[in-house]
Amino acid sequence: MDNKGFISIEYLFSLFILIIIACGMLFYASASISSSFNIESSVGHRLILDDVANAISQVNSNGVGYSKHIKLPSDKGYFEITVDRNRLTIEYDDKKGETMLPLVDMESKYRLISGRSYLITKTSDGIVIK
Repeated sequence: MDNKGFISIEYLFSLFILIIIACGMLFYASASISSSFNIESSVGHRLILDDVANAISQVNSNGVGYSKHIKLPSDKGYFEITVDRNRLTIEYDDKKGETMLPLVDMESKYRLISGRSYLITKTSDGIVIK
């Protein structure tokens, strides 16, 4: 052990173990950060879907001629909301979420796109989205 540059096998083994533990911790930290970003995106899109469902329910609960103007945000990326009878479905980044609209039965199928404005109106024929 008096020779310069001599490394013991115990030192190499402990360095190898430390590298393996550090890589494992790095992988775990990366996965948890990615998971938190995914949850944030899901919650944001779910809130948009709930806002649209609430707007349609408000229009439905009021009398004929009542209307409400909504603007879908564009800062959450591209998404599409499909309104089909009593179901709302949002599709974004190869993900899908849906909610039901109780007491609402729409005759037509509508497709709402992010970044656009829509007018929801209750007519004698039902709810119309323009």
